Amino acid sequence: MRKNNIFIKWIVNIFFVFVALIALFPLISLIVSSFRPSSELMRNGISFSFVWSELSLRNYIHIFTESSSYWQWYGNSLIISTLTIVLSLFFSSMVGYALAVYKFKGRTIIFLSVLIIIMIPFEILLLPLYQLMINLNLINTYTGVMLPLIVAPVAVFFFRQYAMGLPLELMDAARIDGCTEYGIFFRIMSPLMLPSFAAMAILQGLNSWNNFLWPLLVIRSNDLFTLPIGLATLLTPYGNNYDTLIAGSVMTIIPIIILFIFFQRYFVEGLASGSVKG
Repeated sequence: MRKNNIFIKWIVNIFFVFVALIALFPLISLIVSSFRPSSELMRNGISFSFVWSELSLRNYIHIFTESSSYWQWYGNSLIISTLTIVLSLFFSSMVGYALAVYKFKGRTIIFLSVLIIIMIPFEILLLPLYQLMINLNLINTYTGVMLPLIVAPVAVFFFRQYAMGLPLELMDAARIDGCTEYGIFFRIMSPLMLPSFAAMAILQGLNSWNNFLWPLLVIRSNDLFTLPIGLATLLTPYGNNYDTLIAGSVMTIIPIIILFIFFQRYFVEGLASGSVKG
């Protein structure tokens, strides 16, 4: 019986390793292609079909020495994504926490509104949001890109579900000790919500970092382009920028990997807890 269990575990492990390799195949192909010359990429595309002697660091050297616009786009994406993560976690957590622990008139209506907004595709909201940015004079600004993402309905829903499982007795004890409602949230409840903050930091960061359509509408100046928009401008019929495009795409993965490594300790716990609370 024990030998059968060990055999089954080996089969399961081999199966999941195989599935993981299939999932990683596009990423591995992209990384390998980033070391190939641009002319070779134009002939054969992104694939594992390559000649070892043609692989070099030429594409990365070009990015670090000659492609100043790329690093400007990189910096813009870092600034926008970092501010979006911080502001989204701050405001979304407060809204979700309030919907979970406080009883007030209109709470159900607000929560239903959040659910309805989640079900509406973002593309449908593009036109009214764009008109709003024009009225607020926020076109071609960082604020115009970040504003619609600061209070994300998905994040509000997630924080609300997680906060419903918090021990409310701590709030009563803190009030007896003279703690304010803001003090209760920031000093007592927020540390208990760390797994949810970590999970949302990764998801919101990934969404902001890869966001293409909304920044494309709002940003007009090349100096403010984010990475997805900037890399898209490198696509030409002649393929003379494929070296920067492929190597630059590989470099864009690094911040997301760092973000996941930093928060992965709480990521699975936060997703699991937030999905069952309430």
